[in-house]
Amino acid sequence: MAKKVHLITLGCSRNETDSAELASILVQSDWQLTENPEEAEAIVVNTCGFIDSAKKDSIDTILAAHDVKMQHGTKAVVAVGCMAERYGKDLADELEEADAVIGFDQYPQLGSILSSIVQGEKIQSHTPFDRRTLLSKTPTLRNPSNLFVPGHGSSDVVRVRLDSKPYSPLKIASGCDRRCTFCAIPRFRGAYVSRKPVDIIAEAAWLSSQGVKELLLVSENSTSYGKDLGEVRLLEILLAALSEIEGIERIRISYLQPAEVRPGLFETIIQTPKVTNYFDLSFQHASPSVLRSMRRFGDAESFLGLISEIRSLDPVAAVRSNVIVGFPGESESDVQTLLDFIAEAKMDTVGVFPYSNEENTEAMQMEQQIPAEEIHHRFERVSRLVEEISQQRSEERVGEIVDVLFDTTSYEGRNQYQAPEIDGITRVNQSHAAGSIVKARVREAQGVDLIAEIL
Repeated sequence: MAKKVHLITLGCSRNETDSAELASILVQSDWQLTENPEEAEAIVVNTCGFIDSAKKDSIDTILAAHDVKMQHGTKAVVAVGCMAERYGKDLADELEEADAVIGFDQYPQLGSILSSIVQGEKIQSHTPFDRRTLLSKTPTLRNPSNLFVPGHGSSDVVRVRLDSKPYSPLKIASGCDRRCTFCAIPRFRGAYVSRKPVDIIAEAAWLSSQGVKELLLVSENSTSYGKDLGEVRLLEILLAALSEIEGIERIRISYLQPAEVRPGLFETIIQTPKVTNYFDLSFQHASPSVLRSMRRFGDAESFLGLISEIRSLDPVAAVRSNVIVGFPGESESDVQTLLDFIAEAKMDTVGVFPYSNEENTEAMQMEQQIPAEEIHHRFERVSRLVEEISQQRSEERVGEIVDVLFDTTSYEGRNQYQAPEIDGITRVNQSHAAGSIVKARVREAQGVDLIAEIL
């Protein structure tokens, strides 16, 4: 009989695609997936290593898995994912509850690694290193064929669906070539690598056959897609191809880098059938001085110009972003610049994050570190304004007709301006089956949530 394994996924939607691939690797290695950790011989935790809170969640989950092991006889608790890749054997030394800490390059052997641990063997944990050194600095000279890139799969569609939701993340690229001073992701995720369009299209068609209605295109930087394949406008071409897949009704793009927005991209997104008019632009701040310290580009004026361009093409298009408050050297004037920008931009939703130091980043070594108490105070100020603006944007949608997709059988769904889990929901007056898409008129706003009546 196949051995049973329980897979836990933490962090972002990119991790979800990696877990789907890991699940396939395990199944092909004669492991059987189980949703019940208490009956599993092995528990695999796909960790997140982005910020302190995510790392804490990962450690807490590993400790909880170890408790299950002690109580129910589980033989192996293994950490994989970003935190495992980032810290490797150092994490293993400090966290004895994990029987092994596995890096990306060990993923193809995960099934045999688990079998060895179950049989009582000791596995040497991953030694971390800078994955940016694995590929050429010149994007078009990169050859990742001999490199394992998590979640990339192939045209054979090596995946296992881990849920039955009518939406699914679809990875279009991994890694990042930017050098933001606050971010360690490129160090453990590596240089930017685009998936081949044929592989993405094949996976999208397979997802459609599995009942998926909405594709969430994910990567660390979607505007860079195709640059390493020699075609900087490949995203536009890919969107057109994906929109032709039967059964796919909605395509959503995440993480557009403002500094890399090229002429015609917004028009393509708005004009391509099935692609939602939803613009996830990563601004991070609005003060020029703070942005330069972050090694990012732009200012409030240029960002407002991008938003204005979008709304000139579609006045009701959704715009969301993320910002960091309390970055080293941020002055009171910088905070006011950010507040003024948010007030004028009137974005639908904004994720506000308090700055925290991350190992192996330049920002950690910067002078003028902001005290934690002041960071929290600034975080609260910006968050309050964001809540107010989001409420206003929701109220402006009263009277609009929206397309509501139901993720589960219920009265609650998401319209085209709402991404899963981060942008609120739309409640309607009739229950619908999961996967249904109906038209409804917005009648009321409650924060980021909308109340609508089925037409």
